[in-house]
Amino acid sequence: MEPVEKTRVVTRDGDRQIEREDVLAVEEPLEIRIRPEGGARPRSFVTTMRTPGNDEELVAGLLFAEGVLRSRQDLLGLERPVDPRIEPELRANVMIATLNPDAQARGERLVRGTVMGSACGVCGKTSIENVIPPDVSPLRSDFRIGPDLLFSLPDKLREAQSVFSTTGGLHGAGLFDAGGGLRALREDIGRHNATDKLVGRFLLRDELPLADSVLMVSGRAGFEIVEKAYSAGIPIVASVSAPSSLAVELADAAGLTLVGFLRGRRYNVYANPARILTA
Repeated sequence: MEPVEKTRVVTRDGDRQIEREDVLAVEEPLEIRIRPEGGARPRSFVTTMRTPGNDEELVAGLLFAEGVLRSRQDLLGLERPVDPRIEPELRANVMIATLNPDAQARGERLVRGTVMGSACGVCGKTSIENVIPPDVSPLRSDFRIGPDLLFSLPDKLREAQSVFSTTGGLHGAGLFDAGGGLRALREDIGRHNATDKLVGRFLLRDELPLADSVLMVSGRAGFEIVEKAYSAGIPIVASVSAPSSLAVELADAAGLTLVGFLRGRRYNVYANPARILTA
């Protein structure tokens, strides 16, 4: 399934009107099912709206952010349904995660109560304890970066967003190292999905935590972005837009450096500024 599709649009430009072809970012549901080792019948965990592509990473990252997975060893397998009676288009929108017993038990307790939209990172959680970690322990990282590295990140993120450059309709999440090098980038119609795909990439390679990295996201830095970064051990999160009050509250408690309104040669640091060098 492709992340983009073509459509016909009518474009008005002043006194001129034409019909032309345009390219859209695809938005499709992905149902995530979980099952224990041994071939038991899977049960639905959540359905999320996403842009197709890197679905395995999305599932791994989402289950990690939800607390179902705590390490790569908790995830025993990822696959599509194999039942030939299910239409191929439907099979493409389902992923089944096979979990070890402890992860399966956590998943049973955390089954979402609704469909997650592409702009929703916490929709359907059944209690406030599922949203705000009850025992946040501050991140411990000596990672530091300078202002010039921060200034360079928005352009690097945009230049690497190949699907955004075609559609103008996708969020990006990029992970950068201490020298400003791009370690990986993922795109999705939902910024929380893009972050889950990114974290999932490193989880599947058993490369967490990401203690020497900066997460750069397009759009707003909401609570769910900070929560996912904290879970992955990322000490610095930067965004081109504003954070929310809850994002700042969590970043402060979690020892995570939160940068917002990173545009041109300006930014605001909302929490734990000591990781941003002043000279």
